[in-house]
Amino acid sequence: MSFVRSLSGNGAVHAAVAFLAMGGWALFANRTHPMPQPLISGLVQGLFSACLTLFLKSTIEILSKRFSGLFALVLPPFIACTGSAAALVTAHSLSGTPELLNTIALPLAVSTSYAALYSYSIHIKRKNNP
Repeated sequence: MSFVRSLSGNGAVHAAVAFLAMGGWALFANRTHPMPQPLISGLVQGLFSACLTLFLKSTIEILSKRFSGLFALVLPPFIACTGSAAALVTAHSLSGTPELLNTIALPLAVSTSYAALYSYSIHIKRKNNP
């Protein structure tokens, strides 16, 4: 059980899971196009998802400290989502991903949901412990 617990707290494991899950999603979303494009799309998405997984938590924490009140709740996930979307659209456009919207929709929804929930948890902690 301690082995599983140590894996669940390991950032590298989280990044690897994100790489496989979201890279696999991109591969699936582009499966009807000729190889190697689905593989390229999967690698691009996998790399971005791994990086987002490693940096999203600290980004939300840093941004939450820069704002107060309702802005501290809303702006960090908005900024994170907007930045993530811009980076993903740019990377997939440059790599020629054919199914751009289908490719980024799921990873962006997952990362934005995480950012919103984490921002909410920080906001509630701050509200309860001023």
